[in-house]
Amino acid sequence: MLLIVIVCRPAAAHDVDPIAKMQTDAVTARQADWGHWGPTAEKYSSWKTHSNRLIPVYAFGIGLDSVSGKNSLYRDASAIKKLYGYVPKNTLNPEAEYFDQTDVYQLQKSAIASGKKRVILFVFDGMDWDTTRVAAIAKSGKVYHEGRGEGLHFLDYRGVKTDFGYCVTSPHNEGTAVDVNTQTIVNPDGKVRGGYDASLGGDAPWRPVTDADYPIGKSKKTKHAYAESSATATSLTCGIKTYNDAMNVDFMGREVQPIARTLQDDGFAIGVVTSVPISHATPGCAYANNVHRNDYQDLTRDLIGRPSVYHPGGLSGVDVLIGGGWGIEKDKDGSQGKNYVPGNKYIAAADLAAIDVDNGGKYVVAQRTPGVAGPTVLSEAVQQAKQNDKRLFGYFGAQGGHLPYQTADGKYNPVVSYGSSKPVKAEVYSEADLHESVKLDEMALAAIDVLDARSDRWWLMIESGDVDWANHSNNIDNSIGAVHSGDEAFAAIVSWIEQNGGWDETALILTADHGHYFNLDRPDAFIPTSKTQ
Repeated sequence: MLLIVIVCRPAAAHDVDPIAKMQTDAVTARQADWGHWGPTAEKYSSWKTHSNRLIPVYAFGIGLDSVSGKNSLYRDASAIKKLYGYVPKNTLNPEAEYFDQTDVYQLQKSAIASGKKRVILFVFDGMDWDTTRVAAIAKSGKVYHEGRGEGLHFLDYRGVKTDFGYCVTSPHNEGTAVDVNTQTIVNPDGKVRGGYDASLGGDAPWRPVTDADYPIGKSKKTKHAYAESSATATSLTCGIKTYNDAMNVDFMGREVQPIARTLQDDGFAIGVVTSVPISHATPGCAYANNVHRNDYQDLTRDLIGRPSVYHPGGLSGVDVLIGGGWGIEKDKDGSQGKNYVPGNKYIAAADLAAIDVDNGGKYVVAQRTPGVAGPTVLSEAVQQAKQNDKRLFGYFGAQGGHLPYQTADGKYNPVVSYGSSKPVKAEVYSEADLHESVKLDEMALAAIDVLDARSDRWWLMIESGDVDWANHSNNIDNSIGAVHSGDEAFAAIVSWIEQNGGWDETALILTADHGHYFNLDRPDAFIPTSKTQ
């Protein structure tokens, strides 16, 4: 007789995903000693959206001296009034080291004027200083408490002149109502004005917030609006303050031309890459105009050179557009106005057909294909576009239209997020979701490959949009993974630059569009076990 004995034992400590467990435990207990989201330290989650905190800016190939410190516009009342149209309460600060988000637009212009031929604007949507810090600690085990920090590629890279600063993201106003069908503004000044009070929010991202309600616009001392992604993206691409939900229009709804279109008129090739839907706020603001960010199909039409509600005659369209949104279908969407076409939420079927080279259009179309590896689909399209001097349109995505969430362990296995009344179930990806998808670094390199073949002068926006989506969910595991995914894309881009002419003709600005409200209370909790042994 054969006797088989099976011994079962608990998984070894190294088999447990510690950050996933921390997230799960925090959601279950609704409290965590290592951190919290929002103004209430006793609750794991007391705020699930953006904040008015200062956000970091990292420059490569250029410096920040022209806009920071003694050159900060926040030291000059007349400059503040020119920016906002008014002088917000307690916003003048004669000792401000920080600058404004609109200065990122000026930095791009200055880079071009200085002779740079390749400009990359890399936006980690929703990544503020504490979000960056926790991701860096989780990767490297190195704890820091102020300044630029270390532990990520974009924090540590010194292969070229680099600089670090931080900026104000507050909008012109919150509460402006619009009519998306007529593309008009109902109440130009909105309900709450912007501004920044450093005495309450801190004069640096690591300084204490003295009024916990100030960053979310609820202070009884000074009330300033906090920003959302389209207003901040408009600041990055057009250099103006505008109302929340505006897409490259001013507070009156008047068109403002983003830097990409200005450069395109001068012969630059233009590219846009995002890990979330192609016409979401940040990628949409790279090129399009609209009075509201939710008019997705029309924003996509601007991006791909099709007639839209704002541009009935159509724009030229970008040279490369790669992102998410594939597979998201809706029969109705009132926020997109009367011209919404049932079907894919982000691009109408007729528009997709019209741009396809197979139908006489200008774009080689690469989209998620059942049974075919995403990188293969994208790579073949890149080669076809280069060989035939065509543009490139890439369309991918899984649940919600975004790329699969990379988690802190480098895999794709999210755990529960925080819900208002009960936990929100984690996304679960099928083998097909992962096999047929692409990663942000692959999309970025594909875009660069096509852009560089089309012109020796180009401008590229890359958005790591899933950082913001993870932070809205108060999910620290997804947030760290999203930052790491973006950091891997940065490393891949730097490698390409070093192998293709170096930094003499290249400038890269890496920043966020706004912050959230994660507070890291116990940094040591995120030090990897391997770093403590």
